[in-house]
Amino acid sequence: EKWRTLLYVMAVMHSVVQERRKFGPIGWNIPYGFTPEDLAVCRQQLMLFVNQYDEVPYKVLNFLGANINYGGRVTDADDRGTIATIIEDFYTPEIHNHDYKFSPSGVYFAPKFTNKEGYMEYIRSLPINQEPEIFGLHANANLTCAINECMSILATANTMQGSGGGSDGGKSPEQILGEMSAKFLSDILPPFDTEAAVAKYPVDYNESMNTVLNQEMLRFNKLVLRVRSSLADIGKAVKGLVVMDANLDDVATGILRNTRPAFWMKVSYPSLKPLSGYVADLVARLTFFKNWQDNGHPPTYWISGFYFTQSFLTGQLQNYAR
Repeated sequence: EKWRTLLYVMAVMHSVVQERRKFGPIGWNIPYGFTPEDLAVCRQQLMLFVNQYDEVPYKVLNFLGANINYGGRVTDADDRGTIATIIEDFYTPEIHNHDYKFSPSGVYFAPKFTNKEGYMEYIRSLPINQEPEIFGLHANANLTCAINECMSILATANTMQGSGGGSDGGKSPEQILGEMSAKFLSDILPPFDTEAAVAKYPVDYNESMNTVLNQEMLRFNKLVLRVRSSLADIGKAVKGLVVMDANLDDVATGILRNTRPAFWMKVSYPSLKPLSGYVADLVARLTFFKNWQDNGHPPTYWISGFYFTQSFLTGQLQNYAR
């Protein structure tokens, strides 16, 4: 009886740690690749303990599951605490108590000792669409999961669309690339003159925001140089003046599909905007720092416009402390 109950509970626990991945960072900070082999190892260990011990060593099962069989894959500190808590909820003597439930609603629990068909019948009676409660999550976690699935479907559909011009006289991909690259290139400001900025805003013990401004300009210059050079090369590649390499192809695909090129994002601040919104946001950020450089410290700061927001917060704390 203990063997069958524990085996069922072990299978449920394996399903929980697997399915939490679909909730993104709410489920696991890192999407770990738990496999059926993890469950097989736990099953073999369980059989050994049930056959050789009078009492099931639940503490040992918890330790092996949370630190070796499953926990051995977990690298994030918060995730290690999460998986230990999950396994502790399942590997407990309370599972043999018929009043012990795995979820607040009481839908999920270990059924009474029965044969294989009895367990299968109970499994078939469970909801087809699992509620987040069985995963230890709030009901709103379903919203995040649905959004992720929808965005994944839209991204897949976006990659399947054709890139050729329409038969009714629509613009060709080359025309679109030429026009959009020229437009973006004209909108995005050139790199900042960091030497002039350092001269105007030198390191000052009483004004840490000078250092923040200079560091932000250096970070944005790295991004702007890559963005502007790739846009200029796109315009040349359309005319056949340069060869289209993998990085330029990534940028060209992003322009045609209105998605952020990975080539840019490697040196960019975090953003989830489409390409058109990303460029408009970048222009607004550059304008903010350009006005700061030309007209002095602003009366208010656009905190989300910083490349590295922590530097701004640190600078303000230093100013206040000094």
